[in-house]
Amino acid sequence: MLELRKDIFADERDDNLNEVGKGTQRQDMLGHVTGTSTYFNDHKLQGMLHLRVVRSTQPHARLRRIDTSEAERSEGVRRVIRGADVPRNLNTLLSLINFGKDDEPTLAVDKVRYRGEPIVAVVAESPRAAAEAAAKVRIDYETLPAVFDVEEALKPGAPVVNETYPKNAFTYHERYDHQKLRFGDVERGFAGADHVLEQRYQMSPIEHAPVETNGSIAAPDTNGRYVVYTSTQALFFSLDTCAKILDLPSNTFHFIGGTVGGGFGGKVDTLTEPLAILAAMLTGRPVRYVLGREEEMQFGPPRGAERIYIKDGVMRDGRIVARQIRGYFDSGAYTRLSSYAVVKCAAHLPGPYTIPNVHGDIYCVYTNRTPATAMRGFGITGMDFALECQMDKLAHLIGMDPMEFRILNAYRDGDMKAHRREAKNTALIECVQVAAEKAKWPIRDEFRRMSSRKDGGGARAAVPSTPRESSQLRSAPAQQRTSYDRGLSAPPQPEPPTPPPQSPAPAPAHGATRFSSVFGTRRR
Repeated sequence: MLELRKDIFADERDDNLNEVGKGTQRQDMLGHVTGTSTYFNDHKLQGMLHLRVVRSTQPHARLRRIDTSEAERSEGVRRVIRGADVPRNLNTLLSLINFGKDDEPTLAVDKVRYRGEPIVAVVAESPRAAAEAAAKVRIDYETLPAVFDVEEALKPGAPVVNETYPKNAFTYHERYDHQKLRFGDVERGFAGADHVLEQRYQMSPIEHAPVETNGSIAAPDTNGRYVVYTSTQALFFSLDTCAKILDLPSNTFHFIGGTVGGGFGGKVDTLTEPLAILAAMLTGRPVRYVLGREEEMQFGPPRGAERIYIKDGVMRDGRIVARQIRGYFDSGAYTRLSSYAVVKCAAHLPGPYTIPNVHGDIYCVYTNRTPATAMRGFGITGMDFALECQMDKLAHLIGMDPMEFRILNAYRDGDMKAHRREAKNTALIECVQVAAEKAKWPIRDEFRRMSSRKDGGGARAAVPSTPRESSQLRSAPAQQRTSYDRGLSAPPQPEPPTPPPQSPAPAPAHGATRFSSVFGTRRR
């Protein structure tokens, strides 16, 4: 039974919910339980052709020669499509909102940058005819050095993955190679801390694995228009992306979405619609393009891999006094949505905790891997995993209960966040208290009495003095590492604090325009 704790914050908000806790029937329930829900692939159009893509077998290579002659002569083949046939063969999804440069071809022309990248599309009368003809396409590769590690990709002399970003890092506002956050003086905080702990966290790419793979059906309509049945999660993003790639007005297309057989973020990118529409334009017939399971795993974008370094300074009484974070998002060979994930991540630092000194550097890095995309809170989920693992380790290091440790450091109303915004309507303390209660986890009375609405603000609302940095880009500093061992029977003795380093001379503020992931606007 779901329990609603309306006593918490009862004087702040109306918790007379209309749906939560009630047995409301989902609109699509009957179709799902009876097997009658209509998906894009249930549309069987007369004279429908089938499209199959020839993909790169190399992670990084120059295309020296593409021979499609035998495929074109194959039985049932109606058209072979090359990169030169695509009106605007370069795109990135976020360019629709002026965020990033076009960097990904619909069909590769001169180079391939990851294994599975599309090179040639074959359109034929049946799926089998398309597959057999695609197998006859001959491609001569000149293998190039590849890089698969985010930190290796940023080193001088690393292979250039994406020539649009020759340093293998996304460029924000045409100037900055990463997102950064500065609040207070972390070096001074570390110098005064009783313990300093640094840890490395690594998250691998994750496949969405939808039951229904990505796909679409495009068909000529009247008046030179085209109707598109698609499994996309982002109908208008897909429509505008196709209009851009095919260099046509958006009202040329009638997109029909509907039931999605599993998405989770993996159907936000426009993977199949442009080629399906282009094939319909070139043949004058309906065209179906659906990814097979192997293609979905290889070409369908995963949640990107993340590597995160966290260095914390903590006092014996449990207060975190400094947090330094360096994160790398593996975008794969092209940008897709990873650059936005980095913005979200930087906006989330340092987690839901009041820390007087915070230093964050987050990079969007290109490697010769499958391009990454959205997945269930991308940009936040991996960082939260790392932060909460770190919180457990810090609590263990100082011999403190992990629930109480979180309550002690949690935001309270009136506290100043590291982004220089006042914390409001906070509730982490109450969440931890209820979780401890439900789990029968013992916490001391003094922590049971704490509240998100008490003891905040005041000195905790102050904006600390933050040393200015040179406007020139600097490499990430070497970080101190403290070993962590779950077998410790007692907290280790702290090392004598080192004197704080001399702060650099103040430099003039660069006044660069920043992107707000909260308001979706650019601000100074």
